[in-house]
Amino acid sequence: MSSYDEIDDLRSGADAHRRPALEVRGTEAKGRGVFACVNFARGEIVEECSVIVIPAEEWQHIEPTVLALYIFNFGPQGEHAAIALGFGSLYNHSYSPNAEYVKSWEERLIRFIALRDIEAGEEITVNYNGSPCDSTPIGFDVKE
Repeated sequence: MSSYDEIDDLRSGADAHRRPALEVRGTEAKGRGVFACVNFARGEIVEECSVIVIPAEEWQHIEPTVLALYIFNFGPQGEHAAIALGFGSLYNHSYSPNAEYVKSWEERLIRFIALRDIEAGEEITVNYNGSPCDSTPIGFDVKE
């Protein structure tokens, strides 16, 4: 392919027609959820989300708001909070998740990683307790 062909591809928006990997849509029992638009293999990064860190001393201002429902504990000791950008704060909880999240304080990121193969059309869920096997109650009724 010549460089002129590559330029024509860019002008025609060839990359703009790629299918997104994820989408948010309604679920029957959980409100909105994040769904795969493509297949993900076990171990593959589903999404890498930058975060907005909320310092511990500012938590008192966030806790009484709706934003508190979308927060991750964050920081070296979990002393801060964070809102994940992208779809990060919209993944639903499951005690049988198909993905997990890994937080990186140094990078200010949360990575969502497939625990098993995930097929296009499938909702992507994580265990809000952090560990995929942790069955500790999370403070609200869980609808699987």
